[in-house]
Amino acid sequence: MPPNESANLQRQFDVLLDHLPAGVVVHGPDGRILSANRRAKVLLGHSVEELIGAESSQVVWSLVRADNTVMPEPEYPVNQVLSTGDPVSDLVVGVPATPPGPVRWLICNAYPERGRDGRIERVVVCFTDCTKLKLAEHRAQQSEERLRLVLRGSTDASWDYDLRNGEVHYSERWWEMLGYRVGDLPIDAHTWQKVLHPDDFRRVTGFLHDLLGGTTDSYSVEFRMVHRDGHAVPILSRGFILRDEDGLPLRISGTNTDLTERKQVEQRIHELAYFDHLTGLPNRRFLAEELDKVLARSERSGQFGAVLFLDLDNFKLLNDTMGHDIGDLLLRQVALRLKLALRHSDQLARLGGDEFVVVFEDLGTTLEDAIAEANHVVDKILEVLDQPYHLDGRLFVSTTSIGVTLFEGMGADVDTLLKQADLAMYRAKADGRHIARFFDPGMQAAANRQSALETGLRDGLARHEFVLYCQPQFDTHGRLVGAEVLVRWRRDSGVLVAPGDFIGLAESSGLILPLGRQVLEESCRALARWAGDRALGKLKLAVNVSVQQLRDPEFPDEVARILARSGAPAGQLFLELTESIFADDKQDLAERMHLLCGQGLRFSLDDFGTGYSSLAYLKQFPLTALKIDRSFVHDVHVDPSAGPIVKAIIALAQQLKLEIVAEGVEHEAQRTFLARNGCSALQGYLLGAPMPIAEFESLYSATGIGHA
Repeated sequence: MPPNESANLQRQFDVLLDHLPAGVVVHGPDGRILSANRRAKVLLGHSVEELIGAESSQVVWSLVRADNTVMPEPEYPVNQVLSTGDPVSDLVVGVPATPPGPVRWLICNAYPERGRDGRIERVVVCFTDCTKLKLAEHRAQQSEERLRLVLRGSTDASWDYDLRNGEVHYSERWWEMLGYRVGDLPIDAHTWQKVLHPDDFRRVTGFLHDLLGGTTDSYSVEFRMVHRDGHAVPILSRGFILRDEDGLPLRISGTNTDLTERKQVEQRIHELAYFDHLTGLPNRRFLAEELDKVLARSERSGQFGAVLFLDLDNFKLLNDTMGHDIGDLLLRQVALRLKLALRHSDQLARLGGDEFVVVFEDLGTTLEDAIAEANHVVDKILEVLDQPYHLDGRLFVSTTSIGVTLFEGMGADVDTLLKQADLAMYRAKADGRHIARFFDPGMQAAANRQSALETGLRDGLARHEFVLYCQPQFDTHGRLVGAEVLVRWRRDSGVLVAPGDFIGLAESSGLILPLGRQVLEESCRALARWAGDRALGKLKLAVNVSVQQLRDPEFPDEVARILARSGAPAGQLFLELTESIFADDKQDLAERMHLLCGQGLRFSLDDFGTGYSSLAYLKQFPLTALKIDRSFVHDVHVDPSAGPIVKAIIALAQQLKLEIVAEGVEHEAQRTFLARNGCSALQGYLLGAPMPIAEFESLYSATGIGHA
């Protein structure tokens, strides 16, 4: 080959070497460097002048082995080839940086070129940069070590999947968690898919696909796996992904945790939060959330729905007479009957006590159809609940009052619908019970008036707008012997409100307690004022006491404090009760009344004969006086049956040594009849109308006799 052509070929070969991505260094038989391409200069970090003619040990000094130990010169790739004559393949060496810095890792291959005589003329060393791979392997080793530390002593199930070679490892606990032993199923990359719950397959495989294709290094996901016996095992899988420098996944490792016990606890917490423990029905909180969904469906479909508010009639009486255990048994049976009578799509809940709510959907697209369907449902419920109940070996019949409100779409919120159904239920109670009533706007207006009145009551108590009136009581000879305290509400507008318009609301709202306290305190102050008066000093003063006051265990102590502060003579204070009070726990009431009697107070029984028919409480409770109800007194002089009743009451009181007071005396004939038959005292408009207490004091203190 001509010299020029040979030189051209050499130049072309040198250009080709300079464009190779691998470093190439050619050594002579003495180990000195004859040539090096551009990539070799970059990887070795030396200039051409430093490389050409230099020995390997002079230029690339202190190579590092793969295990980070210093490599002796005889192990350098070129020296191995020169000493053994054999090629060197895939030797990993480290080249320290100049100036000092991170080691650059290279994969070296070296082979000899021999002449015709077989002697080595050149040694060609090729090397590529494997620093990224070396660092990735180092991280993998660290991750495996961390995993071993985490799993040491853990009861979680570990697993590992090497994505490079497809090797999979499942720990013994992994198999045990699913009821298998190691070897029961083939172990490969798809084993976990064979035991994954079918309903979770698409979600989990999609999650894994996105995870491996993303950049996240750790994950946490819940799914279900199928136990060998067929039941689902809830699993929490947590782990990490090892990636190379380019973000490609190399390995995925993690642990599986059996969530069965945690899920059971969560379910129990959910039941406590959303379900009634007695009947197992959803509670108010659950109902509110479900009713929101029902309203949204009604909005989309245009169909009417209904909310029914059910309340058992006279449930309190059952509880009081037969005990709470029997009451609970009744509630459970009511819940069961309702569940069996309703459709699966209907919502049923217990709000508390004896109150149940039913929500119906798809009652029609017209108001007329919805009303007809709701009436049909109501009739069915009443029929089911009317059947006798077997309670601890006894038959019991219970009736139900139902309030109904209709809805279409989301025109009303959950709270509004429940209030409307509740108002309709109370209308059903007021109209005779054991019936259903539909809500109408008039009920809401009445409820708003009640709410405004209750607010006024609270404000009136704070502003002391309640004033005392007194109605005098006389004996049959016309002498003033006492008075009854009556409360009136003088509003800030000057309007005077009679007790019949606010006492019931005060009772139902609980405001009767502060109102009763005010009345009792002012009455005692009045008695204390009268103590030095010739005409008023010996009068008996009757003050009405509510059921709620006497139920309060602190009431006797409260009365004692009021008497002590006022200085009133306790013996002249009569606490007036109605017969309805004896529906409560009689033993507690009797003990409380005896405590009050021990302070010197006396008790009068109002409206006698209109309440409970039993006379047992006349000997059980410490009573001093009976009041004949005005309904008997009204007709005593004209009704042939009224007279004997009044005579019997007077005779009974005389036999029991009780004082007897007749109220509602409005005619002279009534007065004459009562006086002739031995009535102790009389009260009514014929003798004296109720008047403000200051007027009473002025009138009767001035005359000393009165206007009997």
